[in-house]
Amino acid sequence: MKHIFYQQINLFFIALGFFSRIPIPKSVPFKAEYLNQASRYFTLVGWCLGLLVTGLYLLLDIFFPQSVTIFLCISVGLLLTGAFHEDGLADTFDGFYGGHTKADKLRIMKDSRLGTYGAAALFMSLLGKWILLTEITNVPMALLIAYPASRAIASSFIFDMDYARLDETSKSAPLASRQTGRELLVSLACLLPLFLFVPTLLILKLFAVLILVRFALQWFMKRHLSGYTGDTLGACQQLSELTIYALLLGMSAS
Repeated sequence: MKHIFYQQINLFFIALGFFSRIPIPKSVPFKAEYLNQASRYFTLVGWCLGLLVTGLYLLLDIFFPQSVTIFLCISVGLLLTGAFHEDGLADTFDGFYGGHTKADKLRIMKDSRLGTYGAAALFMSLLGKWILLTEITNVPMALLIAYPASRAIASSFIFDMDYARLDETSKSAPLASRQTGRELLVSLACLLPLFLFVPTLLILKLFAVLILVRFALQWFMKRHLSGYTGDTLGACQQLSELTIYALLLGMSAS
Protein backbone atom coordinates (compact mmCIF):
# COMPACT_ATOMS: atom_id res chain seq x y z
CA MET A 1 0.00 0.00 0.00
CA LYS A 2 2.83 2.39 0.89
CA HIS A 3 4.56 1.61 -2.41
CA ILE A 4 1.38 2.40 -4.35
CA PHE A 5 0.99 5.72 -2.50
CA TYR A 6 4.54 6.84 -3.32
CA GLN A 7 4.12 5.68 -6.91
CA GLN A 8 1.06 7.91 -7.32
CA ILE A 9 2.86 10.85 -5.73
CA ASN A 10 5.70 10.37 -8.20
CA LEU A 11 3.27 10.29 -11.12
CA PHE A 12 1.70 13.53 -9.91
CA PHE A 13 5.10 15.21 -9.70
CA ILE A 14 5.94 14.00 -13.21
CA ALA A 15 2.70 15.54 -14.50
CA LEU A 16 3.42 18.76 -12.60
CA GLY A 17 6.97 18.95 -13.91
CA PHE A 18 5.94 18.29 -17.50
CA PHE A 19 3.05 20.76 -17.68
CA SER A 20 4.36 23.56 -15.49
CA ARG A 21 7.51 25.34 -14.40
CA ILE A 22 6.75 24.63 -10.75
CA PRO A 23 9.83 22.96 -9.21
CA ILE A 24 9.50 19.28 -8.28
CA PRO A 25 11.82 17.14 -6.10
CA LYS A 26 14.99 16.08 -7.91
CA SER A 27 14.55 12.58 -6.48
CA VAL A 28 11.44 11.89 -8.58
CA PRO A 29 12.26 8.98 -10.92
CA PHE A 30 11.35 9.45 -14.57
CA LYS A 31 10.78 6.97 -17.36
CA ALA A 32 8.99 7.55 -20.66
CA GLU A 33 6.13 5.25 -19.71
CA TYR A 34 5.62 7.14 -16.46
CA LEU A 35 4.50 10.23 -18.38
CA ASN A 36 1.69 8.30 -20.03
CA GLN A 37 0.55 7.00 -16.63
CA ALA A 38 0.83 10.52 -15.21
CA SER A 39 -1.88 11.71 -17.60
CA ARG A 40 -4.40 10.77 -14.89
CA TYR A 41 -3.16 13.75 -12.88
CA PHE A 42 -3.26 16.43 -15.57
CA THR A 43 -6.55 17.67 -14.09
CA LEU A 44 -4.92 17.86 -10.67
CA VAL A 45 -2.12 19.95 -12.15
CA GLY A 46 -4.85 22.27 -13.41
CA TRP A 47 -6.10 22.61 -9.85
CA CYS A 48 -2.63 23.57 -8.63
CA LEU A 49 -2.23 26.20 -11.32
CA GLY A 50 -5.77 27.45 -10.87
CA LEU A 51 -5.37 27.85 -7.12
CA LEU A 52 -2.12 29.78 -7.57
CA VAL A 53 -3.59 32.14 -10.17
CA THR A 54 -6.81 32.58 -8.18
CA GLY A 55 -4.86 33.37 -5.02
CA LEU A 56 -2.84 35.92 -6.96
CA TYR A 57 -6.04 37.45 -8.35
CA LEU A 58 -7.53 37.88 -4.86
CA LEU A 59 -4.32 39.54 -3.68
CA LEU A 60 -3.81 41.86 -6.64
CA ASP A 61 -7.49 42.83 -6.76
CA ILE A 62 -6.94 44.73 -3.50
CA PHE A 63 -4.46 47.10 -5.15
CA PHE A 64 -5.31 47.26 -8.87
CA PRO A 65 -8.36 47.70 -11.13
CA GLN A 66 -9.85 44.42 -12.27
CA SER A 67 -8.59 44.77 -15.85
CA VAL A 68 -5.00 45.22 -14.65
CA THR A 69 -5.33 42.35 -12.17
CA ILE A 70 -6.57 40.00 -14.89
CA PHE A 71 -3.75 41.05 -17.22
CA LEU A 72 -1.19 40.28 -14.50
CA CYS A 73 -2.83 36.94 -13.70
CA ILE A 74 -2.77 35.88 -17.35
CA SER A 75 0.90 36.88 -17.51
CA VAL A 76 1.77 34.88 -14.39
CA GLY A 77 -0.20 31.94 -15.77
CA LEU A 78 2.06 32.02 -18.83
CA LEU A 79 5.12 31.99 -16.60
CA LEU A 80 3.78 29.10 -14.50
CA THR A 81 3.32 26.89 -17.56
CA GLY A 82 6.11 28.27 -19.71
CA ALA A 83 3.40 29.12 -22.27
CA PHE A 84 3.32 25.37 -22.93
CA HIS A 85 -0.31 25.18 -24.07
CA GLU A 86 -0.18 28.50 -25.91
CA ASP A 87 2.77 27.18 -27.92
CA GLY A 88 0.67 24.15 -28.86
CA LEU A 89 -2.21 26.40 -29.95
CA ALA A 90 0.05 28.46 -32.20
CA ASP A 91 1.75 25.40 -33.73
CA THR A 92 -1.62 23.72 -34.32
CA PHE A 93 -3.08 26.65 -36.24
CA ASP A 94 0.13 27.10 -38.24
CA GLY A 95 0.08 23.43 -39.18
CA PHE A 96 -3.63 22.96 -39.82
CA TYR A 97 -3.98 26.03 -42.02
CA GLY A 98 -0.48 26.25 -43.48
CA GLY A 99 -0.22 22.68 -44.75
CA HIS A 100 -2.24 20.70 -47.27
CA THR A 101 -1.35 17.12 -46.37
CA LYS A 102 -0.99 15.41 -43.01
CA ALA A 103 2.78 15.21 -43.49
CA ASP A 104 2.97 18.93 -44.31
CA LYS A 105 0.91 19.84 -41.27
CA LEU A 106 3.03 17.73 -38.93
CA ARG A 107 6.21 19.19 -40.40
CA ILE A 108 4.99 22.77 -39.95
CA MET A 109 3.82 22.07 -36.40
CA LYS A 110 7.30 20.82 -35.57
CA ASP A 111 8.92 24.00 -36.91
CA SER A 112 9.95 26.32 -34.06
CA ARG A 113 9.18 29.43 -36.11
CA LEU A 114 5.87 31.23 -35.56
CA GLY A 115 3.68 31.75 -38.62
CA THR A 116 0.83 34.12 -39.36
CA TYR A 117 -1.93 31.66 -38.45
CA GLY A 118 -0.25 30.77 -35.17
CA ALA A 119 0.43 34.40 -34.25
CA ALA A 120 -3.18 35.35 -34.99
CA ALA A 121 -4.55 32.42 -32.96
CA LEU A 122 -2.25 33.23 -30.03
CA PHE A 123 -3.16 36.93 -30.08
CA MET A 124 -6.89 36.23 -30.26
CA SER A 125 -6.67 33.62 -27.50
CA LEU A 126 -4.87 35.91 -25.04
CA LEU A 127 -7.07 38.87 -25.93
CA GLY A 128 -10.16 36.68 -25.64
CA LYS A 129 -9.22 35.55 -22.15
CA TRP A 130 -8.68 39.12 -21.02
CA ILE A 131 -11.96 40.40 -22.50
CA LEU A 132 -14.06 37.51 -21.19
CA LEU A 133 -12.59 37.57 -17.69
CA THR A 134 -13.03 41.34 -17.37
CA GLU A 135 -16.73 40.84 -18.14
CA ILE A 136 -17.28 37.90 -15.79
CA THR A 137 -18.68 38.79 -12.38
CA ASN A 138 -17.09 35.98 -10.36
CA VAL A 139 -13.55 35.72 -11.75
CA PRO A 140 -12.15 33.45 -8.97
CA MET A 141 -14.87 30.87 -9.63
CA ALA A 142 -14.25 31.08 -13.39
CA LEU A 143 -10.53 30.45 -12.94
CA LEU A 144 -11.10 27.53 -10.57
CA ILE A 145 -13.48 25.92 -13.05
CA ALA A 146 -11.50 26.58 -16.23
CA TYR A 147 -8.01 25.54 -15.18
CA PRO A 148 -8.79 21.93 -14.16
CA ALA A 149 -11.77 21.34 -16.48
CA SER A 150 -9.93 22.45 -19.63
CA ARG A 151 -7.05 20.10 -18.81
CA ALA A 152 -9.44 17.23 -18.14
CA ILE A 153 -10.91 17.72 -21.61
CA ALA A 154 -7.51 17.94 -23.29
CA SER A 155 -6.12 14.83 -21.58
CA SER A 156 -9.26 12.81 -22.37
CA PHE A 157 -8.24 12.61 -26.03
CA ILE A 158 -5.43 10.27 -25.03
CA PHE A 159 -8.14 7.75 -24.09
CA ASP A 160 -9.89 7.36 -27.44
CA MET A 161 -7.60 8.81 -30.12
CA ASP A 162 -4.41 7.65 -31.79
CA TYR A 163 -1.13 9.53 -31.63
CA ALA A 164 -0.60 11.16 -35.03
CA ARG A 165 3.19 11.22 -35.26
CA LEU A 166 4.98 8.14 -36.57
CA ASP A 167 8.40 9.24 -35.26
CA GLU A 168 9.54 9.39 -31.66
CA THR A 169 11.14 12.83 -31.80
CA SER A 170 8.21 14.70 -30.33
CA LYS A 171 8.51 15.74 -26.70
CA SER A 172 5.01 14.31 -26.19
CA ALA A 173 5.77 10.93 -27.78
CA PRO A 174 5.63 9.16 -24.38
CA LEU A 175 1.90 9.99 -24.34
CA ALA A 176 1.36 7.89 -27.47
CA SER A 177 -0.05 4.87 -25.58
CA ARG A 178 -3.78 4.99 -25.02
CA GLN A 179 -5.02 6.13 -21.62
CA THR A 180 -6.73 3.34 -19.67
CA GLY A 181 -10.29 3.59 -18.43
CA ARG A 182 -9.05 3.79 -14.84
CA GLU A 183 -6.72 6.69 -15.68
CA LEU A 184 -9.57 8.54 -17.39
CA LEU A 185 -11.82 8.02 -14.35
CA VAL A 186 -9.13 9.37 -12.02
CA SER A 187 -8.76 12.43 -14.23
CA LEU A 188 -12.51 13.06 -14.29
CA ALA A 189 -12.85 12.36 -10.55
CA CYS A 190 -10.46 15.24 -9.93
CA LEU A 191 -13.27 17.52 -11.11
CA LEU A 192 -15.57 16.51 -8.23
CA PRO A 193 -14.35 19.32 -5.90
CA LEU A 194 -16.14 21.73 -8.26
CA PHE A 195 -19.41 20.62 -6.69
CA LEU A 196 -18.26 22.07 -3.36
CA PHE A 197 -18.39 25.70 -4.50
CA VAL A 198 -20.20 25.79 -7.85
CA PRO A 199 -23.99 25.37 -8.13
CA THR A 200 -24.78 21.86 -9.35
CA LEU A 201 -27.09 23.05 -12.14
CA LEU A 202 -24.38 25.36 -13.47
CA ILE A 203 -21.82 22.55 -13.51
CA LEU A 204 -24.20 20.20 -15.31
CA LYS A 205 -24.93 22.84 -17.95
CA LEU A 206 -21.22 23.49 -18.41
CA PHE A 207 -20.38 19.81 -18.69
CA ALA A 208 -23.17 19.21 -21.22
CA VAL A 209 -21.84 21.91 -23.54
CA LEU A 210 -18.20 20.94 -22.97
CA ILE A 211 -18.94 17.37 -24.01
CA LEU A 212 -20.23 18.70 -27.33
CA VAL A 213 -17.18 20.95 -27.66
CA ARG A 214 -14.93 18.00 -26.88
CA PHE A 215 -16.35 15.92 -29.73
CA ALA A 216 -16.17 18.91 -32.08
CA LEU A 217 -12.47 19.25 -31.28
CA GLN A 218 -12.02 15.52 -31.79
CA TRP A 219 -13.61 15.74 -35.22
CA PHE A 220 -11.34 18.71 -36.00
CA MET A 221 -8.19 16.75 -35.11
CA LYS A 222 -9.28 13.64 -37.00
CA ARG A 223 -10.04 15.71 -40.08
CA HIS A 224 -6.57 17.23 -40.15
CA LEU A 225 -4.30 14.57 -38.63
CA SER A 226 -6.39 11.43 -38.02
CA GLY A 227 -5.18 11.69 -34.42
CA TYR A 228 -3.63 14.00 -31.86
CA THR A 229 -0.22 15.41 -31.01
CA GLY A 230 1.07 17.24 -27.96
CA ASP A 231 0.47 20.50 -29.81
CA THR A 232 -3.17 19.73 -30.53
CA LEU A 233 -3.74 18.79 -26.88
CA GLY A 234 -2.39 22.21 -25.93
CA ALA A 235 -4.70 23.82 -28.46
CA CYS A 236 -7.67 21.89 -27.08
CA GLN A 237 -6.82 23.05 -23.56
CA GLN A 238 -6.71 26.68 -24.67
CA LEU A 239 -9.91 26.47 -26.71
CA SER A 240 -11.69 24.67 -23.87
CA GLU A 241 -10.59 27.33 -21.38
CA LEU A 242 -11.94 30.07 -23.65
CA THR A 243 -15.17 28.15 -24.11
CA ILE A 244 -15.65 27.86 -20.35
CA TYR A 245 -15.20 31.60 -19.85
CA ALA A 246 -17.63 32.34 -22.67
CA LEU A 247 -20.20 29.93 -21.28
CA LEU A 248 -19.95 31.36 -17.77
CA LEU A 249 -20.37 34.87 -19.13
CA GLY A 250 -23.32 33.85 -21.28
CA MET A 251 -25.06 31.97 -18.45
CA SER A 252 -24.64 34.88 -16.04
CA ALA A 253 -26.14 37.28 -18.58
CA SER A 254 -29.17 35.11 -19.34
